[in-house]
Amino acid sequence: MTAASPEPTVPTRDQVLRAPKVLLHDHLDGGLRPATILELAAEIGHELPAGDADSLARWFAESADSGSLVRYLETFDHTVAVMQTAPAIARVARECVEDLAADGVVYAEIRYAPEQHVSQGLSLDEVVAAVQEGFEAGMAAAGGRIVVRQLLTAMRHQARSMEIAELAVAWRDRGVAGFDIAGAEAGFPPTRHLDAFEYLQRENFHFTIHAGEAFGLPSIWQAIQWCGADRLGHGVRIIDDVKVAEDGSVELGRLAAYVRDKRIPLEMCPASNVQTGAATSIAEHPIGLLTRLRFRVTVNTDNRLMSQTSMTAEMWSLVQAFGYTLDDLRWFTINAMKSSFLPFDERLAIIDGVIKPGYAALLG
Repeated sequence: MTAASPEPTVPTRDQVLRAPKVLLHDHLDGGLRPATILELAAEIGHELPAGDADSLARWFAESADSGSLVRYLETFDHTVAVMQTAPAIARVARECVEDLAADGVVYAEIRYAPEQHVSQGLSLDEVVAAVQEGFEAGMAAAGGRIVVRQLLTAMRHQARSMEIAELAVAWRDRGVAGFDIAGAEAGFPPTRHLDAFEYLQRENFHFTIHAGEAFGLPSIWQAIQWCGADRLGHGVRIIDDVKVAEDGSVELGRLAAYVRDKRIPLEMCPASNVQTGAATSIAEHPIGLLTRLRFRVTVNTDNRLMSQTSMTAEMWSLVQAFGYTLDDLRWFTINAMKSSFLPFDERLAIIDGVIKPGYAALLG
């Protein structure tokens, strides 16, 4: 009698922690350690809403848990305030890499808006250099266990997107892998920044666009069909173009079908989406149906401080909600690595040399 192939098993939380993970959507100013915020704020005399690390962490989580994207974004006033000098920015960047490496992340693209870090006299170029210094220190400390790249973000309500796009291209071979726009979607469509996106396309450069989070299908349509986005930041509202009939059959609208057919990556951030009201719960998050329909789904943290989350926590919550196996988590991880802005050969090296062996060891 031959042995049957083993049934796929739902992983333990420890296995999720040890599994190699890939992170494409994480904000540098949304992932600071509370203790670091306290120290940096004390150095510059910035007043915080709480005086110890635990209370401060709780304040960030509660403020971000309001169900409003606008209120959620207000929490960044404090993190950005303490990131206005090169040493402070480099420290935050280094600690970011250390924290991700400890969480089993093997590749990450970390985004932030350089224009938000110049109030104390730093130039945009000096901001990028400080982040890169921190990332390199963090990668060195991790002993080659993690590769990290920058994504430079322009704020959609400002008018500096072309300047930031040019900055990103200037740093393309020195640690910057791509460009992004972020901020409140409603009233600030991505087409306001069309000149920047057209410039990036002419430069053969990669970019993602925050779209389909607080605003619906028009935002996603513009990001892809007008601006040419390589990936969608969140993209959760693509579900508005998916109809599920009473008998369980599914019909995709034109836009949803296009996104799936073209394998346009969705940078999904479940915990954050629940906080901002883009989804009612993890169990009811569209990621379940979109995964079943085999969209190019990736799992991300968005803002680790505000959402009190990590890649392990995000994946573990999906395991609990949907019964995902290690094979499913491997699928998410390879999706993300395929969708990264690293050169193809470097992506392949991480998939074949790190991710597949890492999961094979857990499955063995």
